[in-house]
Amino acid sequence: MRVAGVMSGTSLDGIDVAIVDITGRGWSKKIATVATSTTPYPKRVREAILGVSNREAHTGEIARLGFLLGELYAEAITDACRKHGVAIADVALIGCHGQTVFHEGQGRQYLGRRVASTLQLGEGGVVAERTGVPVISNFRVRDMAAGGKGAPLVPYVDYLLFRHARRGRVALNLGGIGNLTAIAPGASPDQVIAFDTGPGNMVIDALVQRHTGKMFDRGGRLAARGTVDRSLVQPLLRAAFYRAQPPKTAGREEYGEAFLNHFSALAPLDAIATATAFTAETVAVGIRRHVPWKVDDLIVAGGGAHNPVLMNGIKALLPGVAVMTTAELGISVDAKEAIAFAVLAYETRHGRPSNLPSATGAHRPVVLGDFSPA
Repeated sequence: MRVAGVMSGTSLDGIDVAIVDITGRGWSKKIATVATSTTPYPKRVREAILGVSNREAHTGEIARLGFLLGELYAEAITDACRKHGVAIADVALIGCHGQTVFHEGQGRQYLGRRVASTLQLGEGGVVAERTGVPVISNFRVRDMAAGGKGAPLVPYVDYLLFRHARRGRVALNLGGIGNLTAIAPGASPDQVIAFDTGPGNMVIDALVQRHTGKMFDRGGRLAARGTVDRSLVQPLLRAAFYRAQPPKTAGREEYGEAFLNHFSALAPLDAIATATAFTAETVAVGIRRHVPWKVDDLIVAGGGAHNPVLMNGIKALLPGVAVMTTAELGISVDAKEAIAFAVLAYETRHGRPSNLPSATGAHRPVVLGDFSPA
């Protein structure tokens, strides 16, 4: 089956599309990447998303943005098909994660009950109508209804792609938030550990935008010119989140505007360098504290994989671990999560569960997502 996966993460850099051919079932299924593409968000759309992310917002703004994102996702898919010579009629299914604007996997007291909740914008029905292709969307809700955190969901695909009989592996995604999947040598799916490590690019990008107006630290050049304030990094690592046992999730609720105040006393370049060092430390702390077996390989995807200062910082903190990117194993660094949601949609379309309870904390495996027929 030819499936398109669509992902737009918390870094808000744009819409990633991956078109893949999937054959087989279970852990022996094969995935062949046909095409990948990234469409940047227009500046005003990005600002609108930030305007409703973990903030007070009018319901009209949220509704309009949800429908607009559906239009943009459909355009990104059709553009990717056109660019790579893929007939949209040959795409049998679309998996669309949507844009997360709120995620509270831990839950909190609300009107007398403890409620966990999440909100991803981007109407699947709009995508289906514009493309003529069935859509699976809104993946997180069913896992949360089953007692899970609703994240991370990608470990199902990390296990499929990266498990190894003899090597302990960690698949790390450095998007807006950092998240990892830890797979012991020869592990079964129910032995996988997965959790958010803390910020990926979110804090670095926000400081770069605040101080320079640029979207991100291209090539880590700004961090390389700054001086790390170690007296700030270590206190930040004492937060309860880093001691908490998996499964656990984080987002803009923890690492948004308020968190940037920790860096406000530093010169701009020093703030960016310190945030980069802090991000590397959160990855290393997560692995050291919560992965109870020897890690041989760290396999990195996401925008942070393009930042050599961040990557070198992680390498320095994990001696003896072979640090590589997914590209070295034939998987696009930028499209891995889009590929993942194509696979999750494929499983849903066949009526098969695709959450890993050991990763999300759910009581049982469940079939994920909402179906919008073409």
